[in-house]
Amino acid sequence: MRHIAILGSTGSIGRSTLSVVESYPERFQVVALAAGRNVDEAFEQARRWKPRVISMASESDAEPLRKRLKTAGVTGSEFLYGAKGTVRVATHPDVDFVVSAIVGVAGLEATYEAVRAGKTVGLANKECLVAAGGLITAEAKRQGKPLLPIDSEHNAVHQCLRGGRMEEVERIWLTASGGPFLNTPKSQFASITIEQALNHPTWKMGRRITIDSATLMNKGFEVIEACRLFGVAPDRVQVMVHPQSTIHSMVEFVDGSILAQFSVTDMRLPILYALTFPERVSSNMRFPVMDLRTLDFRPPDLEKFHCLRLAYEAAEAGGGKTVALNAADEVAVAAFLEGSIGFADIPQVIERVVAQTEVGKLESIQQVLEADAEARQRARRQVEGSSRSAVAVPAVAAARWQGE
Repeated sequence: MRHIAILGSTGSIGRSTLSVVESYPERFQVVALAAGRNVDEAFEQARRWKPRVISMASESDAEPLRKRLKTAGVTGSEFLYGAKGTVRVATHPDVDFVVSAIVGVAGLEATYEAVRAGKTVGLANKECLVAAGGLITAEAKRQGKPLLPIDSEHNAVHQCLRGGRMEEVERIWLTASGGPFLNTPKSQFASITIEQALNHPTWKMGRRITIDSATLMNKGFEVIEACRLFGVAPDRVQVMVHPQSTIHSMVEFVDGSILAQFSVTDMRLPILYALTFPERVSSNMRFPVMDLRTLDFRPPDLEKFHCLRLAYEAAEAGGGKTVALNAADEVAVAAFLEGSIGFADIPQVIERVVAQTEVGKLESIQQVLEADAEARQRARRQVEGSSRSAVAVPAVAAARWQGE
């Protein structure tokens, strides 16, 4: 039986992980949860799973949860909060598998400490590898423990690589749905609304990752993640737009053979794969092969989706550039979701921040976090400048765009 800790238990990946655990009670036991700020969801999870440790984002979240659970007669859990609480969840001595699913660098320290503590880590947080991939992968190698990708694309690559050795790999192909604006002219990007950007055609995800998918920055992060997980250069990771999202990734070998992985678009499947690796277990998640009719592929438009080009450039440079890329994106996306900047401003903020950042050599998690903090300050200044110069889109134009 695997004893599991979930970082980000109230998010979409966390909830899907608990759904998998519920389906295989003989295989998995929930030991610890880091639940963020959603007290209502954390209460239901703690009542259902009775973890030994549960951590919230702040003391003001942890204390109401403790009181509610006590009133409900649920006892025996240790209540923690903040970064120290998350690290405690990730390194609990009874845990042997950690699902890292906290969005952004908030989960970086806990993920690194989980690896240092000798835990097997299932990574759904791509930002950890974008910001500190060299440190995390080197530590995992020292510990002799695998980093198992839960992200659907990298999970697919991991599965395909079981058909050959890394030295036989010519290229990794990552597929992208293209998001909701695949066929939208770039000239209309300035009038894109928050609601439109959150309407992903394939996946149901958190707000930040959904916006990142709309700008293709999410795919850029995946390029960097693939480089670090599988030890390949950026020019050996190719993105292709595949609107059906049927094939999740492909691996091309030196002899010209290509292995592709496809399955239902359900995150429970890559989660199950990671949790049970190297075994495969039976599930009811079946792809309707006989319904398959069309598979379309096209190269991404790097001029239209500027964020993807920025990610490739940062991947080539490495060091502080990838830290700044992620930090600036997180600030810019948050500003867009708050209505402070427009959709078309997101890549502009990111480009300016990355350009102002030195490559450097980051040799510790503390140095990564310091570089991240500096990049966020630069990004906030850029957001303020963009907000002051922004011109509101006329209501008639916005209504016309929505009707197209």
